[in-house]
Amino acid sequence: MNLIDAQEGKEYIIRSIETDDEELDSFLFSLGCYSGEPITVISHIKGGCVVSIKDGRYNIDNQLAEAIII
Repeated sequence: MNLIDAQEGKEYIIRSIETDDEELDSFLFSLGCYSGEPITVISHIKGGCVVSIKDGRYNIDNQLAEAIII
């Protein structure tokens, strides 16, 4: 399951990041988004979702949300 299918307000553990794009992978890592880290979907918005990772909130698009497997 990826973040697009996640319920709002529920905490999940990231299982993997599925992308062939090194730049995208390093960007997600810089946000603290990698295997084993908790992530919470705050809300789903048109074209993406708002997530909470560590102490930050980020607006990510559908491409990023599909790459994050929970």
